[in-house]
Amino acid sequence: MATKFNIPYEFIQGFLQSGQKLWESFSKAHGPKLDSEALPKPPSSDSEALAQASMRYYQQQIALWMGIPARGTGQAAEPVIEPEKGDRRFSAAEWRDNPYFDFLKQSYLLNARLIGDAVRSIAVDDKTRQRLSFYSRQYVNLMSPSNFAATNPDVLKLALETKGESVKAGFKNLLADMGKGRISITDESAFEVGKNVAVSEGAVVFENDLIQLIQYAPLTAKVARRPLLIIPPCINKFYILDLQPENSLVRYAGEQGNTVFLISWRNIPPELGHVTWDDYLSDGAMKAVEVALEISGADKVNAVGWCVGGTILASALAVMRSCGEDPVASMTLFTAMLDFRDPGDLGVFIDEQGVSEREQAIGKGGVYPGQELAFVFQALRANDLIWPYVISNYLEGKSPEAFDLLYWNADTTNLPGPMYSWYLRNMYLENNLREPNKLSMCGVPVDLGRIDISSYVLATQEDHIVPWKSAYQSTGLVGGDSTFVLGASGHIAGVVNPPSKHKRNYWINGEMGEGPEHWLTTAQAVPGSWW
Repeated sequence: MATKFNIPYEFIQGFLQSGQKLWESFSKAHGPKLDSEALPKPPSSDSEALAQASMRYYQQQIALWMGIPARGTGQAAEPVIEPEKGDRRFSAAEWRDNPYFDFLKQSYLLNARLIGDAVRSIAVDDKTRQRLSFYSRQYVNLMSPSNFAATNPDVLKLALETKGESVKAGFKNLLADMGKGRISITDESAFEVGKNVAVSEGAVVFENDLIQLIQYAPLTAKVARRPLLIIPPCINKFYILDLQPENSLVRYAGEQGNTVFLISWRNIPPELGHVTWDDYLSDGAMKAVEVALEISGADKVNAVGWCVGGTILASALAVMRSCGEDPVASMTLFTAMLDFRDPGDLGVFIDEQGVSEREQAIGKGGVYPGQELAFVFQALRANDLIWPYVISNYLEGKSPEAFDLLYWNADTTNLPGPMYSWYLRNMYLENNLREPNKLSMCGVPVDLGRIDISSYVLATQEDHIVPWKSAYQSTGLVGGDSTFVLGASGHIAGVVNPPSKHKRNYWINGEMGEGPEHWLTTAQAVPGSWW
């Protein structure tokens, strides 16, 4: 039976007025400002769309108000709006069964939808609309009644049941996280590198100022002649592909007869704040290829790059091909971008002013904190990676559960300012890598088309960091035969998906050359893991 909360009528009225003020402030902030900057006048169709959205909003608000007396007497009332599928913020029974919380929920959802409709109706370029949509969505997510103690039934109920102890514990959690400078999203005390994460048997066989190269022990009697070199993203620690034995791609590759080498990138200290993008190629990826060949005695390596590690790998291969070198037999890209024309919501953080400020601040020396970048990634999925933990940690006084993937996610790595600034400008801002010979790296012009080896490009359907359609574009930039595979889920969970879990699915064998949508239309769905 749903818990009864005695919330006065005046409180409900105040919440509705707050929603109206939210809409008014949004209109004032964006409508007049855009007009003053002489943006194109919205065509009539846009004005009509906004008028229709506003009319629907007021009609549904009236219907919601009209249903209050009936709900107050226990009669059923058809909801005027429902949360989207997968929205877990309103899963508690009180949001549905208690008339007061049901009203708060529906009024909030109506306000949120109206703001979204308003953004879509504004006649601006796509880049501006994307920014408006992203930042308005952040504000709307912030204002959810589930994020406030006085309007969250679970928080109120727990406070009553524990006689205030949950509030006390939540305040303690808040102080602890303020000391860390970040929100705790997992029980970090439950993991230790080398003890219960990153436990595959291996040894550091080479190191310089930028990398350590780890070689893992063979797991089969017969081992392939050519080793497998893995280049993980340099924005986190190396062990994302070796979390625990049951979900370790490193271990799985060893079980298939591969000698595995894995780069561990340096967590950049202030004294290495001068390191450049070229250094990440020459002292990172290219040096790792050289050492892996020397140790294995093979003629070539097979190379894998994940996320920015994939961009580094492709750049290094382009440099080597320009120099007439051919030490890599195949290239595999996990959720990586070589064409940055559509970086998804990450693009809202990238503009000329922002990049110039980075260049002036740290472009000639300095360190970009990994925690700052981690928070940006969390903001892309705030309703999954920020607000649930704010509610649980601070409002309910609970401790986050142990989760190896989120432990890795919180284990950030600093980047050198010159490397990071160059990467932002030449990849995200100007998209220069896709243009043949436009960029010079390590002293030579680079052309991705010279990478005339077999490539395997994996994207994931719900990736919020590397949109799968952008990852698909890599197949048209590199030479040689390309195989494209689309996995289910997101940037991390879609890659770390061992076959033993029997989870998710993937798509293969779509028709290449006609774009990502055509590929997916013609592709074959296969259950299980892409591994």
